[in-house]
Amino acid sequence: MTARPTPATIAAIVHEGRVLLVRRANPPDQGRWGYPGGRIEPGEGIAEAAVRELAEETGLVGEALDIFSAVDVIDRDPAGGLRYHYVLVAVLCRWKAGTPRAGDDALEVGWFSPDEIAAAGAAVSFDVERVARHAIRLAGERDAVCP
Repeated sequence: MTARPTPATIAAIVHEGRVLLVRRANPPDQGRWGYPGGRIEPGEGIAEAAVRELAEETGLVGEALDIFSAVDVIDRDPAGGLRYHYVLVAVLCRWKAGTPRAGDDALEVGWFSPDEIAAAGAAVSFDVERVARHAIRLAGERDAVCP
């Protein structure tokens, strides 16, 4: 494990009061539902990384609109040692083209309301419900809801 947090991004796309989530194929959070996203590559901007990860994991072409939140994901072993620390930067994106499908790091994709996310409990990654509620509110304010 590196001593520094790893910067990563998550893409939040809103459609009819729901957000698009992917079920992760790989660690961390393998098997759990979360936003399309991943590490920010050296020299890559946050918005650019969100759009790239969205395409890789869902097949959608998106447009980054707003950076609107950040989430610390910190995991420790039983002795308290740091396994990993990701800083996930949430980006509201607009759907431009494509049909959602499971891509490289995803087992499946689906649309979820915040209440459905809450009901899923342990099957979702950290802070997904809070980010969903924020993204839906922001999308409504910006009139950025996907077609």
